[in-house]
Amino acid sequence: METANQYEKQWWQEGRHAIIGLDEAGRGPIAGPLVVAAVMFPPNYHHEGIYDSKKISEKKRKEMFQVIIKEASEYHIAIIPPRTIDELNIYRATQKAMEDLVEQFRFKDGVLTDAMPLPHCPFEVISLVKGDQKSVSIAAASILAKVTRDGIMRAYDVLYPQYGFAKHKGYPTTAHIEALHQYGVLDIYRHSYGPVKEMDQLQFIL
Repeated sequence: METANQYEKQWWQEGRHAIIGLDEAGRGPIAGPLVVAAVMFPPNYHHEGIYDSKKISEKKRKEMFQVIIKEASEYHIAIIPPRTIDELNIYRATQKAMEDLVEQFRFKDGVLTDAMPLPHCPFEVISLVKGDQKSVSIAAASILAKVTRDGIMRAYDVLYPQYGFAKHKGYPTTAHIEALHQYGVLDIYRHSYGPVKEMDQLQFIL
């Protein structure tokens, strides 16, 4: 599998060299943070191993993580805690984190996102459906985000082994919901998400 770079290439050919790709990991889980990443590569960059993080193995993701942080012109990673997700909602939390990350880059000529419009961004933004399979910059951002988030969830697994975070990464699997009901709600849970909200309501009633 290989991610094309035709969107970057078009802008590079126009003389726009500071192209930022953005993606996230962790919009669906009921526990743990949202992680958003942004990557900029030098003009005409290409790497056949960089692809949608969900479509490559964990070993490959870790290998590509090291490649990306070494070969990117610039990159940034944001970790958004559950409390912020509950306050803003997951869509706006993702959008705001992406807008904030763009601001951290020294130079910016254009932005590519994985299906996320950025209306407050003062630069041209192309929002691509399945962007992590169409843009090398977005694919790289997806890898940085997922490897970072998976590492956080494995650390939570050490702290709270009974919940199984290393396996389900906070997604609401059957085993996870059973553990949630058996052991209760931790402070790393998202209280605005259905299964956790139901637990909160149940505890309030009791």
